[in-house]
Amino acid sequence: MFPETAAIHAGYEADPFTRAVAVPIYQTVSYGFDSAEHASALFNLEVEGHRYGRISNPTTSVLERRIAVLEGGREAVCVSSGQAAMYFAVMNLVEPGRNIVSVPQLYGTTHTLFSHMLPNSGVTTRFAENGSPEAVSAQINADTRAIYCETVGNPAGNITDIGAIAEIAHSHHIPLVVDNTVATPILCRPIEYGADIVVHSLTKFLGGHGTILGGAVVDAGNFAWEDEAERFPMFNLPDPSYHGLIYHQHFGRGAYLGRLRSVYLRTIGATLAPLSAFLLLQGIETVAVRVDRHVENAGQVARFLRDDPRVAWVNYAGFGDSPYFPLAQRYLGGRVPSLLTFGVAGGYEAGVRFYDALKLIRRVVNLGDSKSLACHPASTTHRQMSTQEQLSAGIMPETIRLSIGIEHIDDIIEDLDQALTAAFSSTTLDTSVEAVP
Repeated sequence: MFPETAAIHAGYEADPFTRAVAVPIYQTVSYGFDSAEHASALFNLEVEGHRYGRISNPTTSVLERRIAVLEGGREAVCVSSGQAAMYFAVMNLVEPGRNIVSVPQLYGTTHTLFSHMLPNSGVTTRFAENGSPEAVSAQINADTRAIYCETVGNPAGNITDIGAIAEIAHSHHIPLVVDNTVATPILCRPIEYGADIVVHSLTKFLGGHGTILGGAVVDAGNFAWEDEAERFPMFNLPDPSYHGLIYHQHFGRGAYLGRLRSVYLRTIGATLAPLSAFLLLQGIETVAVRVDRHVENAGQVARFLRDDPRVAWVNYAGFGDSPYFPLAQRYLGGRVPSLLTFGVAGGYEAGVRFYDALKLIRRVVNLGDSKSLACHPASTTHRQMSTQEQLSAGIMPETIRLSIGIEHIDDIIEDLDQALTAAFSSTTLDTSVEAVP
């Protein structure tokens, strides 16, 4: 099926008992066992079935299958938030004393996780100087166990050369983990370019309405964990916390998510609620249509801002002079997501006046909503980062991040125009302000 069709139909057939066409909400914590022998077989992972609501749920299982199909992966595990997905995805690969390599252009809370939380577990992150394949390769050493990047960086709007970095990862016999939240599988499927694991904040474009938290981890099913027993003993040696189970022997190429569900989801319990899974399925059904409007509106907004003398600079990969324009053609088919950043001429103070004057566009830290949203990253999503870390992530003090929604384009531009007017209502516009690249 094409993604537009898979978003509506994949992973579910009509309920065999009720013939319900919509996916039922299985609002239950526990599942009955036929006998002690049946219960034992389930907990020993000898037979398929649901054991307890913290580990799996039939409604969530449909969501997992649908996301796996959309991304072209083997299978998926859904959890309670995008941050839980990021944490599980990485911790499932590393041991104390090891490291991951990451591009510097990251969502702020992911950067905080990598910089400040993982070290408490003995895991370090080696940040590349920039997002180029060469800079990433320079950070890999004998203790590196994964490379991490975002298809489209949030909020920098950079586009990662997934294919080139996947080649680097595989030459070092380590997996590539890609956050595909901003692009969505409608614009890019990283597995097709060599990614081994894909993560999502379902809260954003896939959910699409700013109402539900959720996260997903997708396994391509291509990485040969059995061939890298020394690097990844967790998949190849008996797990004493799970009666000596050897994940590769039991799950084969599904060892990665088999362990993630059995160790992290079961033990930590960052479980996606059945109702949330149902609502996310509703959002996914319309994601392809919404992305079309997001992309169209964002392009018109970017051109409006670029042509306005009250704006100093615009970072948008759809412009031919953007350093990311070739990568947008290769990985996104030229369809740039609705995330873009810009700076108001006059710097930080003018930017604050612009931000405060917005009326239609909501001042929030979310993105991927059907509504247009604005954020000042330096004081919100990336507040915990140092000034130098912010600059490395593509954030300047005046940066405004826009997530363009699906409203009528004239209404969006009218709000931007009036806010720019308000930003300079008591000052004289200096159009000689040098544009920031």
